[in-house]
Amino acid sequence: MTDSVTSTGNENETKTGAPVFRRSKNIIAVASGKGGVGKTWFSITLSHALAKAGKKVLLFDGDLGLANVDVQLGLMPRRDLNDVIRGRLSIDKVIQTYEDGGFDIIAGRSGQASLSALPSQRLAMLRDQLMEVSDKYDIVIVDLGAGVDRTVRMFSATAIHTLLITTDEPTSLTDAYAFIKLGNAAGVSKNVSIVANIASSPAEGERTYKTLLKACENFLKLSPQLAGIVRADPKVKDSIRHQTPILTRSPNADASEDMEKIAAKTLHILQNARKTASAAKG
Repeated sequence: MTDSVTSTGNENETKTGAPVFRRSKNIIAVASGKGGVGKTWFSITLSHALAKAGKKVLLFDGDLGLANVDVQLGLMPRRDLNDVIRGRLSIDKVIQTYEDGGFDIIAGRSGQASLSALPSQRLAMLRDQLMEVSDKYDIVIVDLGAGVDRTVRMFSATAIHTLLITTDEPTSLTDAYAFIKLGNAAGVSKNVSIVANIASSPAEGERTYKTLLKACENFLKLSPQLAGIVRADPKVKDSIRHQTPILTRSPNADASEDMEKIAAKTLHILQNARKTASAAKG
């Protein structure tokens, strides 16, 4: 389920010198310009919502230095991404099933060196292994590290679509814009949608999105779509404290309702992205 551009080290290049990335047909990346915007909670909840919708889902914790998917879910994995990076195990051997959520997880390990510190060839091999195992799933959610380092850019470019999480904080908006700007230089920003998280109201979420949209239209001539708005909800912190997904602990919460809408929108985005990719291949 991957496009046929092969690379085991540095990326191939087009005649213009721009890198050509292998792109999966079922990987959705979740990114943020800065930390602290609820990206990992969002990735977990999106995975859970998609599983509840009947999809076979894999959640990949790609934020190795600050990995916390397992922490938020109260898991103690015996094997994790570090085993793959060190060459001890192949990526399919570190997959574990999160029974309560009905989806699979590849856990990272907090406190380890960032993926960005890996040599390019090893990083590309890790990406290729993930793309191979993605064939076994309907959808793979990749929880990326915050920021715009080369690892984040590589996995975002590999994904068929990226959900960019932002809040109304000025630094969050500024960093989200920087993410889109760098992606635009690499030719992948058309595959990015915005999620306004921790919004005090739907109207405030719309304002957050339109602030970012205006900057993108004025300076980049891009119009990223809105994937959804997640309202600020005390049930989110409650679910994290109890290491239980909000869709299990508080299925009727505002944030739960919002996430189920975003899951449905994500499936629609994925379907359209696949059609576009197929049409482009002729």
